[in-house]
Amino acid sequence: MSVRQSLLAILDQGPCYGYQLRHEFDRRTGSSWPLNVGQIYNTLERLERDRLVRRGEADDRGHVYWQITDAGSAEVAHWLSSPVIRTAATRDEIAVKLALAATLPGVDVFATIAAQREATRLRRESLAAQSSAPSDHETPEELARSLVRDSMIFTAEAEERWLDHVETRLSGHPTHALALALTTQHPKRGRPSKTDGRPPTVLA
Repeated sequence: MSVRQSLLAILDQGPCYGYQLRHEFDRRTGSSWPLNVGQIYNTLERLERDRLVRRGEADDRGHVYWQITDAGSAEVAHWLSSPVIRTAATRDEIAVKLALAATLPGVDVFATIAAQREATRLRRESLAAQSSAPSDHETPEELARSLVRDSMIFTAEAEERWLDHVETRLSGHPTHALALALTTQHPKRGRPSKTDGRPPTVLA
């Protein structure tokens, strides 16, 4: 999630002060990603540095209103019209955990999968219980909350299918064939270089 672009998009509707930005962000995202005020002001200062917003004078209640610049509005338009590109390298904790569990000697990876499947199922059912049928009378805030919740439900469903897939794949291998012992080689310093489908090389 881009806090930077989200705050810019809200400011594109009109000047706001810090707590107001947090409130507006919550209204539009179903309060699913809570932001603290410190994070908001740090982001605003970086946006000001990049000349995408400018701060105004404090009002009689001490509220400092931030206003978007033309360059900031242009960035919002570009962000909203561009797709989110997911990176090829996965940092998904569950995927990494199961990949490790599958290759660690003595680990019951199927028990790990079962525990994760149960947690994912409970999460999906809890989210589904909070859902209500779409209505023509729902408020914009209710619609935003519903859209985010639906995304979480679909993600949980996909995760359950993926866990079934992992279990099926691992069932086709003898357990001893999956275990990786610690290597006796001494890796060289440096990071593997990126290649197009070829095994990575290690830089000295």
